[in-house]
Amino acid sequence: MHGLDLKIPPLAVGAIIAMGMWLAFYTLPEFAYPPLRIVAMGMGIVGAGITGLAMLSFWSAHTTPNPMKPTSASFLVTSGIYRFTRNPMYLGLLLLLAGWALYLANILAFLFLPAFILYMNRFQIKPEERALTDRFGRKYLDYASRVNRWI
Repeated sequence: MHGLDLKIPPLAVGAIIAMGMWLAFYTLPEFAYPPLRIVAMGMGIVGAGITGLAMLSFWSAHTTPNPMKPTSASFLVTSGIYRFTRNPMYLGLLLLLAGWALYLANILAFLFLPAFILYMNRFQIKPEERALTDRFGRKYLDYASRVNRWI
């Protein structure tokens, strides 16, 4: 296990990325085109909706959505939005960040999106997958083989 594995809450990572995007906004002129702001807000709404559906799936299953302690999960959620993506909360956060980058209308802001994906894959998702494999074994491996990590 790496020192950063499961140490920084995903929402904190998202906030750090969003602040970095905001700071990048001041380095280059924006490529503002007003209709893009509407698309950006739509992306944010879709991202928040996906995250909300993921939370509802966890609450319905009476298990923890805490990404910092995947070993405390009492049930493997594979229904609802989890039929389409193994990480809808992170996908929702990515869409929120993409909407923010579009809203800022700054090309440098978009460079933070691949950084978010790389960080989340390495320091959050892979450790979660190891923990879920330890906790649920073949059931998780079968699920992982049929549902993509992101989309």
